[in-house]
Amino acid sequence: MSTTDPAKSLDVVYSAKDVADVAKKYDDWAERYDTEMSTLGYRHPNICLAMLTRHLPRGDGPVLDAGAGTGLLGEWMHIVGYDGCEALDISEKMLEVAKRKQVYNDFHVAALGESLALPDDRFAAIVAAGVFTVGHVGAEGFDELIRVTRPGGIIVVTIKDTLYNGEVGARMRELADSGVWEIVEETPPYVSMPHRPDTVPSRAVVLKVK
Repeated sequence: MSTTDPAKSLDVVYSAKDVADVAKKYDDWAERYDTEMSTLGYRHPNICLAMLTRHLPRGDGPVLDAGAGTGLLGEWMHIVGYDGCEALDISEKMLEVAKRKQVYNDFHVAALGESLALPDDRFAAIVAAGVFTVGHVGAEGFDELIRVTRPGGIIVVTIKDTLYNGEVGARMRELADSGVWEIVEETPPYVSMPHRPDTVPSRAVVLKVK
């Protein structure tokens, strides 16, 4: 990925053909990711953090940062007092950047939507910022997140509106109707990258596992 235009970098990863291609494109982007996403005014991590603090007291954990990338959200969770966080991402190079920040207790290279080598009921909370979006993770990502969250634990996700109004939103509501989780709170639609004019709105949702 030779581009230094943040919008073009995003377009490259959105165009990934499969899981392996997603990983490679993020590997190529890892060293520039924080700077370029800051240029775009990236909001998902701070909105996820705000929602987490409303529903999980500091000291309760551990927390899994699912799709942690370079650790933007993990760094902020650490600053406000969430210790014992773990990072999971498809890209080894992104996790290498996250390791330098020294804010996670453990790291897992894995793709959401596939089986995770993590025990049942492990986490008090999961945050997934910018993961349920175009060319990344769809409704297939929910089942394993539910499995590794303890009963009464929360899952905070951001969902691109194109997915929220399609299969991801439908599956989320189906799981609520069947008693798997409760939809506790959701934001109105917001623009996750205000410095990219064509950004499709997203929303953040808090889900409580039963």
